[in-house]
Amino acid sequence: MLNQNLPPRVSAPTPVGPVFSAIFPALTIPSRHQPAAIPDRATLDEIFNDTKGTVEWSEEDIVFLHWRLLVEVSCLADPATPLEEKFDTLCWVFSEREKDALPFSFVSCLRVVGCSPLSPIAYCGRVDAEEIRDHIRHSLKAWLNASLERFPDWVSEAIIHNPTWVASRLSRNPQWINEQIKRMSVQGDLFA
Repeated sequence: MLNQNLPPRVSAPTPVGPVFSAIFPALTIPSRHQPAAIPDRATLDEIFNDTKGTVEWSEEDIVFLHWRLLVEVSCLADPATPLEEKFDTLCWVFSEREKDALPFSFVSCLRVVGCSPLSPIAYCGRVDAEEIRDHIRHSLKAWLNASLERFPDWVSEAIIHNPTWVASRLSRNPQWINEQIKRMSVQGDLFA
């Protein structure tokens, strides 16, 4: 018989260690999902200009999209990933806590991918998003240092001392750093 005096048991979140490697390996997660072939430009134009048609999403497609967003976090460790993409991913991961309940937020993606039977990874249950964020925060310095080694010293200094200024420049023009490097190589540093 059910005892009404006992509170319901709520399971604790899954520990991060095994989950992090399951969710964020370097894009090597095997997927049961078979995405469709990429259509040619004419087909895309026809799809985008069709005002009557609607796109039908299956539940598996939606779960796969949540997973695909989480895979972007793996790109933080890749030094070849453009800085603008890294900044975008970090803004998504460390967004305001009020946004955690929104669809396709970092926390929502962790919940969907961890708990859905349609997930491309093995079931891991509810995951503590703050532990995942702490793991990312702990690794971030090494990841960014590896990325910054590719650039001249002035770029590294600008990013270290004024990251929001650099991020705003990159959001307006993703090629801003490349253009500045090229300009400096042609013109030279006026203040050196």
